[in-house]
Amino acid sequence: MSTAIDLLIKHGYLIVFFAVMAEQIGLPLPSTPILIAAGALAGLGDIHLAPALILAITASVLSDSLWFWFGGRRGTSILAFLSRTSLEPEIYLKRARSAYSRHGSSAILAAKFVPGLSAVVPPLAGLSRLAWWKFLLLDAVAALLWSGAYVLLGWTFRDQIEILASSLERFGAWMAILIATLFAFYLLKKYRDRRRIYRELRVRRITAQELKNKMENGEGPIIVDLRARAEQGEGIIPTAIMLADLTAERVLAESQPEIVMYCSCPDEFTSAREALRLKRMGLTHVHPLEGGFPRWHALGFPIEQVGTGAHAIIELSANPLPQA
Repeated sequence: MSTAIDLLIKHGYLIVFFAVMAEQIGLPLPSTPILIAAGALAGLGDIHLAPALILAITASVLSDSLWFWFGGRRGTSILAFLSRTSLEPEIYLKRARSAYSRHGSSAILAAKFVPGLSAVVPPLAGLSRLAWWKFLLLDAVAALLWSGAYVLLGWTFRDQIEILASSLERFGAWMAILIATLFAFYLLKKYRDRRRIYRELRVRRITAQELKNKMENGEGPIIVDLRARAEQGEGIIPTAIMLADLTAERVLAESQPEIVMYCSCPDEFTSAREALRLKRMGLTHVHPLEGGFPRWHALGFPIEQVGTGAHAIIELSANPLPQA
């Protein structure tokens, strides 16, 4: 047995608890190998299965409950904070919002099996004002299915895992160097990709104060809300329309209209991307709102509640304008 396995045998329950809690709290520390190893050790009789499962479920529910609570009180600012722990925050947020918009609270059951969703779905549930008892019930079931699946996997293949652990022990140092090198190259590639994307998205932002002044002076630009359903529960900027309402006919009705787009992504990534797309179509006066809706709301500027008829709630994927 390797040193890691020996450590897991000696402090297995604590390691399972804190590994699961660390991953579910949003740290980039995968707990699935620990759960698989715990299942294998339980199958070999080195630890007990029930306490390991109970601790994994408890750690998961505690972490998720914390994010659920923050999501209900801090809203989109929590989502922006969580997204910064991802190497691809714009994809991370869009995927989570889209999943929750389509499936509602049932997304909680599947989120733990989808990379990038497990930490952000609980605050989305809090933001959507899901009842706390329903969240706890769904989250506990999800934690049982998730942790149970990996523990069962380890239990089933316990003999093969024991052989693998013994083999890896002989190459332990070289294996660690190889994994660290590959991970470093991965981080470097993602960093370079993001720098390239941000260079392409150099579109002039408009500040919240500038937009408010334009609206007060009657210069009102076309304002487009790019957020998903769960976030729009906090309200929208007055006169804002959904992306699906920005039809080609409306754009062509005005000569070079000024368009302001807002989201709640870090660095206004979604807004900048859509603004760049419209610019490539020939619309020159398109600006992302600096700081997005969180900044507008934090400044205490006017907001409207989304009605059931006046504003249709459309997902970002619905895009009636032709692609560039």
